[in-house]
Amino acid sequence: MNHIHPHPETHLSSSAMLQDIVIGLSDGLTVPFALAAGLSGAVQSSALVITAGLAEIVAGSIAMGLGGYLAGRTEVEHYQAELDREHREVQEVPHVERAEVDELLTEMGLSEATREQAVRELTSDPDQWVRFMMKYELGLEKPDPKQAWKSAVTISMAYAVGGLIPLSAYFLTATPAEGLVWSAVITIVCLLVFGYIKSRITGQPPVMGALKMAGTGALAAAAAFLVAKQFEGHF
Repeated sequence: MNHIHPHPETHLSSSAMLQDIVIGLSDGLTVPFALAAGLSGAVQSSALVITAGLAEIVAGSIAMGLGGYLAGRTEVEHYQAELDREHREVQEVPHVERAEVDELLTEMGLSEATREQAVRELTSDPDQWVRFMMKYELGLEKPDPKQAWKSAVTISMAYAVGGLIPLSAYFLTATPAEGLVWSAVITIVCLLVFGYIKSRITGQPPVMGALKMAGTGALAAAAAFLVAKQFEGHF
């Protein structure tokens, strides 16, 4: 007899990638935009703004990618260290670990008779025992060992794409001042759209999320522009 699942479920399988894209794009849209705005207030050449902007995008994407890689490696190393510790404790102090299993099952609301049977079955296999403790005592899920490289590439590319958006206006305009106007319009619109989508995906109020992200980018750019104006002609 064929068994058909009555309720097929769809889950977001790429949540880690989505998170990395959000990190890369949000910083990529904001930091190069602020840099270009600051330079627009201090120089009269669009070529200088473009050169500095491209240099920042390259450096920023490498730095962000490296940060993502290190974060992923740290997660893997932390999980492995805790896994090794749990294996040692299961071997060296099994009575303590059994008591912890029983305590966890008590918190789940299992009866004493059910707990006794569950403890016997869970602790009969050391690997199963350790997996249970890792998940329910420490709240740790086994990370993908390849995630560090995936995060590095995803964040780096997202940052580069985000950074090229505000910089693109300077390629198409004659002066930094004109480029800044179009860059601001393009970037604010992108930040509003990106903030809205990000908030919808993460379950936050979308309109407020869009306004917060656009406001952050605009504030950073305005601050950079005003600082550059204050020092214009002093160097």
